[in-house]
Order: sequence, then C-alpha cells, then structure tokens
Amino acid sequence: MKFGPVAADAAEGALLAHSQRTGTGVIRKGTRLTADHIASLRAAGIDAVIAARPEPGDLHEDEAARKIAEAAVGPETYVERADTGRANLFADRAGLVMVDRAAVDALNAIDPAITLATLTPFTRVSEGRMIGTVKIIPFAASAQSVAAGAVTVGGALSVAPWVVRRVSAISTELSALKASVIDKTLGVFAQRLAAPGADIVEDVRVPHDEASLAEALRAATGEVIVVFGASAVVDVNDVIPAAIRAAGGRVVHLGMPVDPGNLLVLGELDGRVVIGAPGCARSPKANGFDLVLDRVLAGLAVEPADIVAMGVGGLLEETAARPRPRRGDNAVRPERPAAIVLAAGRSTRMGVANKLLEEVSGKPMVVHVVEAALGSRATRVVVVTGHEAARVEAALADCNVTFVYNGAFADGLSTSLRAGLEALPGETDAALILLGDMPLVTAEDCTRVLGGLEREGALIAMATDGGGRGNPVAWSSRLFPELRATEGDAGGRALMSRYADRVVDVEIGRAAGTDADTPQALAALRKGLDPAG
Repeated sequence: MKFGPVAADAAEGALLAHSQRTGTGVIRKGTRLTADHIASLRAAGIDAVIAARPEPGDLHEDEAARKIAEAAVGPETYVERADTGRANLFADRAGLVMVDRAAVDALNAIDPAITLATLTPFTRVSEGRMIGTVKIIPFAASAQSVAAGAVTVGGALSVAPWVVRRVSAISTELSALKASVIDKTLGVFAQRLAAPGADIVEDVRVPHDEASLAEALRAATGEVIVVFGASAVVDVNDVIPAAIRAAGGRVVHLGMPVDPGNLLVLGELDGRVVIGAPGCARSPKANGFDLVLDRVLAGLAVEPADIVAMGVGGLLEETAARPRPRRGDNAVRPERPAAIVLAAGRSTRMGVANKLLEEVSGKPMVVHVVEAALGSRATRVVVVTGHEAARVEAALADCNVTFVYNGAFADGLSTSLRAGLEALPGETDAALILLGDMPLVTAEDCTRVLGGLEREGALIAMATDGGGRGNPVAWSSRLFPELRATEGDAGGRALMSRYADRVVDVEIGRAAGTDADTPQALAALRKGLDPAG
C-alpha cells in the first residue's frame, strides 16, 4: 500500500488518511475519494491531502478484518460486520472465554498490520458480551498475510457454556465456628453460583472429623460437591483430603499458587468434582476458589498442571485481610497505637455555638475527649482542627498533642480522617479514631477498644453500647491505605462492610452512643451529669 501526500487532482480513488472539512461538509478519513470529493477539496482551497492507495495483493481493511475474525471464531461465538478496519467477536452463550493464546500470539506476530485483542482466558461472560476484537491498523493489509493469519488463528476463541446446575454444599462444624458464619458463607456461595445458573441443592452440616465428612460426601447428590471446612487444610492427611479418600475418592491436588486461595483441595469422587474451599471462599471478593469453581461449572477438566500454572498472576489484589506471616500466635498486640481526635467540624446542628467548646462538667467538651485519649495506651495523640481552629487549639493549650489543620474540613469527615492518618509516624500500627463531641468516653474505654485489635483476625474494633455500635473505633494500620481513600462523610463505614468478618465489638456502655451535637442533646447530657439532677 502506498501512503503519503498526494495532489488533490491526483487523489481520485485513493483513501483519505485524515478527515478534511470543506464548504459542503466533512470528508471522513478512510473515504475513497471520488471526483465530487476532489471538487469539494479544490473549492475549499485544499491542493494536497494525505492518502493511501492499495496496491495489487492488498485487501481493504474491512475485508481483512472480516476474514481474520471469521477464522478466529470457535464454538458459541459470532462476528459482527466489520467497519473501519475492525471486526468484533461476541459470546453467543454465557460461560467462560476460552483462548488459544499460542495461536493469538502467532497471529499478532505475522504482520504488524493485523492485530487481535481478547479478554483474559477463563473470564466470565454473559451472552452478547464482546470477547475479542480484530483491528487492521492501516487502510489495507497484505492478502498473503491475511491468509496466513486466518490459518494460524483458526478457532482460537470460544466460549465454554455453563453446564453444572446442582451443587452440594457441605459445611463442617467446630465449637468456635458460629452457625451465622456458615449461613453467611452459603449466602455468598449462592451469589457466586447465580450467574452460572447453578443452585445449592443441599446444605449439609457435619462435625469436623473424617468419618462424618466421608459419610456426607458419599450421600451428596449434587453434580459438584463443595466442602467449607471449619478449619483450614494444612496437610494432605487433614480432615477434608482424608475424608475424600475415606469416601472412596481421590485427592487430585492440594494447595494452589494463588493468594488468597492457597489452601484449596481438589478431589474426585464417583466422577464428580469435590472442592475443599479455602477460608477466603467465605468472602465475596475474588480468590483462587473462583478460578477453579468457574472451570468446574463450565464442565472443564481441572488437572494439577492447570492449577500450578496459575502462579503467574496468582497474587491477587492486595487486601488488608490477607494474613501476615505467623509470629507465634494469631493475636497481635499493637505496640505503637495512636489516637486521632476529629475536631474540625462546623457544628451546624448546634446552631451558632461550636459544640466542641461547650462546657460539660466544667471543661470544654473536646478537652474531655482529648484527655481520655492521652490517658489511654496511645503513644501519640493527633487533634485534627478546621472550623474555628484557633479557638479549639487554645482550649487544648495545656494538652500534649499534635495539631493538624484540615483546610478541606467542609468536604466531609473523610478529609479530617485522612489528615490525621497522614500525620502519624510510620511505625504506628493502629489508630483509635475519636469524635470530639463524645465527652463520656474515658481513658479506660479507649484502651479497652484498642485491646479489641488483639483478638484473632481483628482489623477493626468498635465500641458498643448494649450491642449497638458507636465510637470510638480502632483500626489496624493494615487498613490505613484504604481509610485514606474514603470520601465524604461516610468515613470508614464502607470498609466496615467490606471487612465485616474482621470487625470485633468492644462493650463500653453508654459512652459509645452519647454525643452532643444539638442543643437538646447537650442539655440532656449536662442534666444527666449534674449531681443535683
């Protein structure tokens, strides 16, 4: 194909490389120029254009794209009409995208003019979703390259439709595992199965021992069996793999190079797949369990070689919930906790007064909160100011705290939270977040809430009043990056939902739910603290 500047008078039959505006409108790029186009260009004072002229042996971009795309389609896929050198491939049924990577790589190496981009192999797709696109870069491609590409890429894209409809769920039980956790796990599992069109046909719960689980496996009626163990599998002779063998099945593979998801067990029993789910399968977030489950639901064989090949790309998105290496016990006491007192708000519900400076039992409200933080085991106290910052700082002049001014305080609580976190030293391993209008919180309450992070698996500890959650809230430093990313007045509420299974409650009583952000609430608080009643 010849490409370059051409005199307008000599451009008839050529393909315009760049759109041109004339007195009669716009001539779009890729247009094959006619005598009328040439006349319009000349009338607009355009003497030359950049154009392409196919040579013998070239195929127009649309024809080339169509030929490659039609060659690439496999079962359960289709191609739409090519246009502007592009032909898109779509899923004809819901399922998993199957890609012959070697064939696609070989096609893309034949000629830079010919490209094929696809979804990642084994991506879930609904009917009608685009799974690949062929794009011819120039306005024409060599017919010889197109022919070679069509042979190379033959049937490289297909969709494996969902075939499994009935799944047995077996949960093992230990005294430390609440029934509500199993209920939630099965709810999450049902959501995973919804798009593939599968259902949990039986919910079986048995003691966490080999004999009980083996009996349940033999009695299961589903096409696929998934076992949610009360405790993680740590050895090939642990309860789940041992039970699969005791039931007459075999363990295909133990473990996988995907994190989260390492502790998965893959087995077979009477021709049916048995999956021992890793603990992370209790969460709706993507993990190694999904990589295996999806293939099984699509009727694809999963062999040890498939699992060991998942290591590249197997480190899934980093989350704070990923376990850290063991340090001799599962509970870690924060060694360098800090406290952040949020004192930047405008007190709009209080009227003209700044609620933080209103006196309660002879002291400004914010002083009570800061003194509680200072009396706790927090190693540093940061006070975030904003509205009337000078007055708040003056009220706290005798307190050994670090002040941080948040100029964006009007944009929501999250901006103050971010400012406080950014002021903490790098070695800080936990932060207790206090609101400046909760004067009943004591130093003992603060220390007790921080202590909640010492419980196994805890990332968030929340003060409660009779079970009702309130403030203050302690956060592991592992959540600091996500806390900094929160916006508006939501604070960390979204994270509490995301990490619901890592939140612990710490009962401190009335102080957790008592704030004074209106004149009425302040009056009631003062009356309640007045010995004279």
